[in-house]
Amino acid sequence: MEEERPDLISSLPFEIIRRILSFLPLEEAVRTSSLSTVWKNLWTPFQVDMDFDTNPITSHENCEVIQVISTILRSYDSPEVWKLCLNDLIVLATKGPENEIHFEFSKRQKMITGKFQLKLKQTCQGLASFSILKTLHLRSIPHLAKDLVSALFSNCQLLESLKLDKCGGLESLDIEVGNCLQSLMVVDCPDIVHITISAPILKSFWYQGVLPQIELINTFNLINVMLNLKDGLGHNEFDCEEVLLLLASLKEVEILTISGWLLEELRWIDSLINSAKRDSLACFLNIAPFLERLFIKIDQSQSSVPCPYFHQHWHEPHMWMDFATVKSNTSQLDHLKIVTFLGFSIKEDQLLLMELLLKKAIMLNSMSVILPTNRLWRVVKIPLQDQPKQASWNHQKQIAVLSPNKDCFFGFTEEIYSGQCSTNAWPS
Repeated sequence: MEEERPDLISSLPFEIIRRILSFLPLEEAVRTSSLSTVWKNLWTPFQVDMDFDTNPITSHENCEVIQVISTILRSYDSPEVWKLCLNDLIVLATKGPENEIHFEFSKRQKMITGKFQLKLKQTCQGLASFSILKTLHLRSIPHLAKDLVSALFSNCQLLESLKLDKCGGLESLDIEVGNCLQSLMVVDCPDIVHITISAPILKSFWYQGVLPQIELINTFNLINVMLNLKDGLGHNEFDCEEVLLLLASLKEVEILTISGWLLEELRWIDSLINSAKRDSLACFLNIAPFLERLFIKIDQSQSSVPCPYFHQHWHEPHMWMDFATVKSNTSQLDHLKIVTFLGFSIKEDQLLLMELLLKKAIMLNSMSVILPTNRLWRVVKIPLQDQPKQASWNHQKQIAVLSPNKDCFFGFTEEIYSGQCSTNAWPS
């Protein structure tokens, strides 16, 4: 039996261990609390009781809280936790080494969650101690803390990354910032109805939850947008015109990921593809003329969110049309070069989509299909008059499939799939 080795690191002085933690990202540093009692004690919060006479607390009292948070920001460089007790509100502040701080809000007693609006706007001047803050994470903001959070954010003049998650009761979020914020995440806020964002150099926007109304103002530098609408409509109504305006505002982003039930979709992650989703994708391509790469993944483990019923006015740009209309109205895709289908089985709706893309994508370099069995096939369109010979095509490496309209063949050539798709030409 091996002799148990002594835990030399845990026996080090606290100050040295804190110094070690200062070199870790905050999320990794927090996980060390599960290593041993010694490490867990490092995360025992410093408690500050600030019981005020008024409830909810006034703007003047909010300023006092901001001063305390300012002191926290000026404290040690190593990660640490502070617990602020404010009347009925408890704020757990976890400060990280890389100019990062996480706030998690909770209530001392069970209270009905009130609905509220949150406006986050940077003022011209803020406390000097907040100028070092680059990353801010706000979790479980209750309606009691909305004024405190707004006052806190107004001081964050140089903030580069903001995340809000699990904020029940939050109905409306209005963010207006200057030339610093580059990353924004809003995750699992089940009551949210409206989001407005004005951020001139915002590069990344990730949203997860129910479908809200999203208004992007002065966000011309967006590169990466993810709209994971995994919770469907929630309590909101589906407004076709608002969805189209949102998609039109995202037409120049480089990476766009959207849930399949909405488009039904671009970088597609969905449980199936049917005629409605096939046609909606084709219509969407009309408002994404500079699209260069299209990835569609069918994952049957994904939950299926039904596309909602809605009335679409005649004057609106249509995204939901029958296939004959889709085929005649889809624009040429002058920039689309790569199309990849993951998890496909060769069925009629999928073949019709392939046919449409092969026809419209005049600069296409590569179309590939990766089956659920992880077999990779390259796809080309073969004119009917060039009908492949049965003996040379229908064997293990090459297959010819007649199109649903019986006006051409699809040629499939099998290749070794290593996890990345090459762009080899179709063999002569």
